[in-house]
Parts: sequence; C-alpha cells; structure tokens
Amino acid sequence: MKQALILGLGQFGSALARALTERGVEVLAVDRDERLVQQASSYTSFAAAFDANDEAALSSIEPQKRDFSVVAIGHNARDSSIICTSLLRQLGAPRVIARYIDDLHGRILKLVGAHEIVNPELEFGERLATRISFGVLEQVPLGGDLFISELRVPAKLVGRTLLDTDLPRKYGVTVVAIRTEELGRARVMLPNPNVALKEQDILVIAASSGGLRKLIEQFQ
Repeated sequence: MKQALILGLGQFGSALARALTERGVEVLAVDRDERLVQQASSYTSFAAAFDANDEAALSSIEPQKRDFSVVAIGHNARDSSIICTSLLRQLGAPRVIARYIDDLHGRILKLVGAHEIVNPELEFGERLATRISFGVLEQVPLGGDLFISELRVPAKLVGRTLLDTDLPRKYGVTVVAIRTEELGRARVMLPNPNVALKEQDILVIAASSGGLRKLIEQFQ
C-alpha cells in the first residue's frame, strides 16, 4: 500500500486526501487547524494538528518513509509552503509535490527542492476552457503537456477511416480507443484503422493541447 503525507487541509488538500484514501493510499494529513484535522481523521489513516514549519514536529512523522508528500498549503501562506518544501527535502522525503500560486512562487519551490509543482486552479481552468471551447467531453492529464481526452467524432471525420485521416503524422494525435453505443449498450474498443468512423463514436485520444487544438480547428 502506498503511503502519502499531505500538509495543509484546505479545499485542495482535504479533497486530495479523501480521493487518495478512496484509491487505497494510506494518508497522513497535517494542518494547524484542529477542526480541519478532526474532520480529516474520519476518512484518512491518521491526522495530526501541528505547525509543519516546526522541523522537530515534521521529523517526528518520518516523511522519508512516505512514498510522496504533498505541500497543499494555500494562498495565504506562501512562505510556509516554501519552508515546508525545503524541510521535507532536508528530511529525506523521496518525492515532494508542492502547490504553487504564481510563477515566482513556483520557481522558488523548485529551487528549494520540489520535485513537482501543481496549480489546481490553473489546471482546472485550462481543462474547463478546453472542454467548453473545443467540445471535449473529458480530459485527464498524463504529465507535461500530454492529455487523454474524449472527443465526439467531428462531423467532417464521419465516414472516414483513421488510416485515411493519418492523425498521428498530421496532428500529433493518437486514437487509443473508441467508445460507442450499440443496441443501447456502451462499448469501448481498440481502434480499427480501416473501419469508418460513425457519428455516435467518441474518440479517446492521446495528444498535447496543441495537437488537440489543431485537430479540432481543422475538422470542426
């Protein structure tokens, strides 16, 4: 079983702690607010109330033994998130993921040792904008600028085959599966490059945001 440490139980931290727990991860959650810690104790393996900027207190929970640590501290405590990130690295935490507020904050977090930085508001906003503007049904980030996206077959592609469209070479888009509905039942199939696409098909594609944009702009 994987083990995670989450520092900060605001909306992002608590949602992450709950979601990881539901996925079978053993979560240790920490916050200074005893009310938030009490709430987290109902759905995490262990929750503790202390200031994560206290090196002795942070050391006592042995972050070096956790598979990953997430510094989920919010907007009003940038200095605290930087200190926590630095302390985690000094204590030997093997993977530190830190929430950043803006570019400067992100650069500093990387400088003090964060292995990865995330901005949940920015990432959600970008995914929502893609869904609204391009008609994407769902999108899951793979890392960097790569995403798995679900997209209804554009009208101009209906009746054409994947072999004919040559999407990987022309647009950098790879169709990894096709979801369709037959006789009222949903099916997910590996794509057959020689079978014509149907109007009710939903393409599951791997692509960068730029490749997805090129595809939709060409065929919308």
